[in-house]
Amino acid sequence: MLTSEMIKKIALEAGADKCGIAPISRMKGAPDDMNPMFLFPEAKSMIGFVFRIPRGVQRGIEEGTQFYQYPSMAYGGINEIFAPAVLYQVGKYIESEGYEAFVYRNTGARGSVSDMDGSPGNTLSPEEQIEVNENAKTSTAHHRSVQFTRPTRAENVAPDLQFHFRLAAVACGLGEIGYSKMLLTPEFGPLQRVAFLFTDAELEYDEMYSGKPLCRRCMACVRECPGHCIPDIKTGKTVKVDLDGKICEWGDIDMWRCYAFYTHAGRFYNPFVPKEVFDKNEGGALDLLEGKTAVADEHEIMKVYTALQKYFPSWVGYNMAKCGGCIRACVSMLEKKGGCMEGRFERPLRTKKAWKLDR
Repeated sequence: MLTSEMIKKIALEAGADKCGIAPISRMKGAPDDMNPMFLFPEAKSMIGFVFRIPRGVQRGIEEGTQFYQYPSMAYGGINEIFAPAVLYQVGKYIESEGYEAFVYRNTGARGSVSDMDGSPGNTLSPEEQIEVNENAKTSTAHHRSVQFTRPTRAENVAPDLQFHFRLAAVACGLGEIGYSKMLLTPEFGPLQRVAFLFTDAELEYDEMYSGKPLCRRCMACVRECPGHCIPDIKTGKTVKVDLDGKICEWGDIDMWRCYAFYTHAGRFYNPFVPKEVFDKNEGGALDLLEGKTAVADEHEIMKVYTALQKYFPSWVGYNMAKCGGCIRACVSMLEKKGGCMEGRFERPLRTKKAWKLDR
């Protein structure tokens, strides 16, 4: 008989750092376009896997000396290599026991709504849009570039359905959502990626996290965001979700602005773009990064990406994240007295004032 204990044992042996299991019914309140219950109507269980991000990949950004290891190892490596290998092993094990395993890696495939702001219509990432504009004028080069999808039958939703990974992780008892919208776990704070598996096997389920709050509501993420994308809690601008009786709340982040600053950071946090490029701001392409416009939308993001794409390399679609401000701020605060990461390392991540370019 297949049990949760057996699945977790296989998951950890295969390389996952943590595994939680929930009835898929905990996601029943999700919008149809983001509800994993549509993926596999007969599914009874949702299995969440945590993959730890080594704190050291943030070290180069913290010191301002090496930026590529974070997106290549912590994003690309986990999403595209490490997590799929674990999903494959656990999925095989479940199916060898006679149950179906719907594996779902951390994907960027676009669906019928924007994964940036939830508005109708799929949205390409800027990198993909540039690729389509320059190199794919007559054919679709990548499945993520498909812009027009429609339901395959009347009672269904349009592909490719994406669900809210962080809420699903909370449903699986893995942690909570912090004020900056990052998933926080008791073991690793904000330093993890997640992936999921759905099965028609009925299993023993984990309770949702109910321990000491992991987010300290310290607003360090607000203070250290170079784009001022996260509103202070005092503004009352928050998002609340009732997840099967558990209230999740986070700051109502300006996601398009976050997209621009997370990957390009602006003049004070991006050593790869010459100062003269920011000074010239040709055609106003960098108005968003320079604080000269309050508009943050897909059009403005494309202007930024088109102007700056030549200054950084990418790896399987993951460009060089240069910000990481909220993540590093969160780790630094959670390592202080009373935080969930206190005493985990011999030395703290931050030993001096965070760097900033003098320009």
